[in-house]
Amino acid sequence: MEAATLKDIARELNISVSTVSRALRDSYEINAETKRVVMECAARLHYRPNPIALSLKGSSSKAIAVIVPQIANYYFSQAINGIEDVAQRRGYDVLIFQTHETYAREIANLRQALARRVDGVLISLSSETSDVTHLQELQQQGTPIVQFDRVSAEVNTPRVVADNFGGAFAATEHLIKTGRRRIAHLTIQPWLSITQERLAGYRAALEQNGLPYDESLVRFGTFGPDEVGPLVDELLALQPRPDAFFTASDRLALGCLAALRQRRIHIPDEVSLIGFTNLNVADLLSPSMSTVVQPALEIGQAAAERLLDLIERKQRPALPITTTTIPTTMQLRESTQLPVVA
Repeated sequence: MEAATLKDIARELNISVSTVSRALRDSYEINAETKRVVMECAARLHYRPNPIALSLKGSSSKAIAVIVPQIANYYFSQAINGIEDVAQRRGYDVLIFQTHETYAREIANLRQALARRVDGVLISLSSETSDVTHLQELQQQGTPIVQFDRVSAEVNTPRVVADNFGGAFAATEHLIKTGRRRIAHLTIQPWLSITQERLAGYRAALEQNGLPYDESLVRFGTFGPDEVGPLVDELLALQPRPDAFFTASDRLALGCLAALRQRRIHIPDEVSLIGFTNLNVADLLSPSMSTVVQPALEIGQAAAERLLDLIERKQRPALPITTTTIPTTMQLRESTQLPVVA
């Protein structure tokens, strides 16, 4: 017989899953009679808590877990700097885990974090994560979670993000104002929040400037080192071919620059290139690359503050669930300069 879940108990008693969760945790928010009924139903249905979703009771460990796709990514290393800065000032240790962009590793990281009895979790989703049941269960059990950068609206937690829509809109409109009309967009997995928001900003800028949105100019990729070249070849084979590229990640930006140079496509005379990145070497590239800069340090600081506020208010009335959006900036360099007209 399959083990009962929180949803099974909620369905049996015709109450919400969150009420069941709080009753099982002996929360002060739930009256004694409801707790008694829930406990009896849990026993009758042979409910056993999911190990990944165990509520951590007892004294505080004064440690938080940070789960990111890759520490070597400059954006995430900067975000971690911001997180550690806030955590240290408020007396918490930081345990860092990386998923290497895999869903299975993300779940394993959560298990390891909970085994170390962290007080809360900061997480940026892996590129494979389209199912967020593991986070929903953890959140329902009362473990404080804050999502940052790559987030899911299906998990009812605070979120801290960059202004992805605004940054993509500004980048695309800049290309249009420099005379570009066939703007290709290289982006990542379509289910990720950052993909959807940046694609929406790109599309809105085209439409508000009287240009049609053309799906043939959009390519979805992953993070493989050898994938950008074929995507660039597909786009360059279009007639008319693109006169600009807007990329939605560090790796795609670098890959696109390398692919265009290998194909002897001159930047910016033949095509412009702008990335949505936190590359600290963008000004050292040849040509130097225009970028939308994500405020990684500030996002990390804001996410850590939000998580620690949740942890320290755990037994008081809940803080409202909010999304904090931090503005981006645009650094214009040689890769989008107007071509010289003789």
